Amino acid sequence: MLKVKPVGIAAILVATLWFLSASAGSQVKTGEVAEMVNPAEEVNRFDSEISNAQKSQVNVLAPISFGKAEKYLNDAKEAWAGGDEISEILEDIISGRIQLQRAEEMAQVARTTLPSVIKARELARAAGATSLGKDYVKAEKQFLNLTKAIEKNDLKYAQNNRDKVGAAFDQLEVRAIKEQKLGEARKLIDQAEEEGAKKLAPQTLEIAEQKLKDADEFISEHRYEREKIQQKSSEALFQAERLLEVTRQSKKIKEIEPEQISLWVEGILSKTASTLSAPDMRNESFDTQRENVLGSISALQEDKQFLASQDKAHVEEIESLKQQIALLEGKTKEEQAAIERLEKEKRFNELFNEVTGYFSTGEAEVYKQGNRLIIRLRAIQFPVGQSIIMPDNYGLLSKVQRAIRTFGEPDVVIEGHTDTTESEEVSEHLSQERAESVRKYLVANQTLPEDKIVAVGYGSKRPLASNETEEGRAINRRIDVVISPTTQAG
Repeated sequence: MLKVKPVGIAAILVATLWFLSASAGSQVKTGEVAEMVNPAEEVNRFDSEISNAQKSQVNVLAPISFGKAEKYLNDAKEAWAGGDEISEILEDIISGRIQLQRAEEMAQVARTTLPSVIKARELARAAGATSLGKDYVKAEKQFLNLTKAIEKNDLKYAQNNRDKVGAAFDQLEVRAIKEQKLGEARKLIDQAEEEGAKKLAPQTLEIAEQKLKDADEFISEHRYEREKIQQKSSEALFQAERLLEVTRQSKKIKEIEPEQISLWVEGILSKTASTLSAPDMRNESFDTQRENVLGSISALQEDKQFLASQDKAHVEEIESLKQQIALLEGKTKEEQAAIERLEKEKRFNELFNEVTGYFSTGEAEVYKQGNRLIIRLRAIQFPVGQSIIMPDNYGLLSKVQRAIRTFGEPDVVIEGHTDTTESEEVSEHLSQERAESVRKYLVANQTLPEDKIVAVGYGSKRPLASNETEEGRAINRRIDVVISPTTQAG
């Protein structure tokens, strides 16, 4: 054990009082010294001080002194557990606090001497650089060498080497971002090449590799442009997924007779046309069949727009009639407003009950929050670390579409939430991506106009349960659909 020279209890108290008066940063009050007859309390208090210092990164900014403080804490714990003399326990605590005080002072010197390196390290860790194995361990060791040098009063070493260590963390940050954003795309391209992409889908392979290269180069030069990085990495991932599917389809087609291929394409076009109630044009060329499908879709879109305009006109007409009725009945504006408010509340409750019936208990939780309706999607699932909406979710999202449409054209916010498994920055990115995927799905399926629905990622900032258990973390990983009616549906 690290030990100071044995002294009597009275001498220890005097020494403690002297230390407290000489150390402006100490958290121990003079009045507490007299209470040090309870060693358990003092051990716990010192343990808490160590923990707080670690949260402030003192353990890496002044590792030598902090390590000594920790050693004294462990000695005190062992002494207490072993039934040693109170004086011995208190000696360890006093000595440990002296070392902790020095550690905090040295940590401040490190913050002043190495601000850019400390920042680079924080950014690298936030990007997930700790997963890069021995390369991260090497950079961390170099960083500790800097802070140890400062503790040993070798500022020259720290100043001469800080730029090199900062650059190492910068490189790790870029690598971590690329791994997080482009790792899956690279994996899919490699898989496609193993399955024969160079021969079966050379053009698609070239496109996928170029998109990956563009994203990689952009991250190297603009690693803090998060929105643009997300866009380019999403494009790279899409092309990689497309490449793998084109490769596999090409392999299948290669083994099929030409007539079978023609019938297969014809079947796809014919089935689509039938779904749209379009004429059967299998006796025409593929180009004509395609135009038949596209024309039918265009007509449906125009029809939808017409119905929407009709609905708007009807709403305006109804509102006008309401006003006229109110005047005829001699109602004041205040009375009429009160009546309309009650009617809206009644209608909102009716729609709330209706929407609640759309979902089973395992699919979603529906509840009211003021004049808003919240649909908490319990059953929506994403691949680990990804934001892709899988076909298994289509049925649930179809019910969400129905719920939104029940309220006409409300304002909708898609909220993404995660647990604390990843860093705050990574969690925020992932939650935003997942919320955006749901938003894009709803917009693509013409649930609402694009300007009526937004996506927000809150990361792990709004937990519903404790992140200490798997069950709690599962609850916190969720998508909330917030519906704010602007007008009540009829």
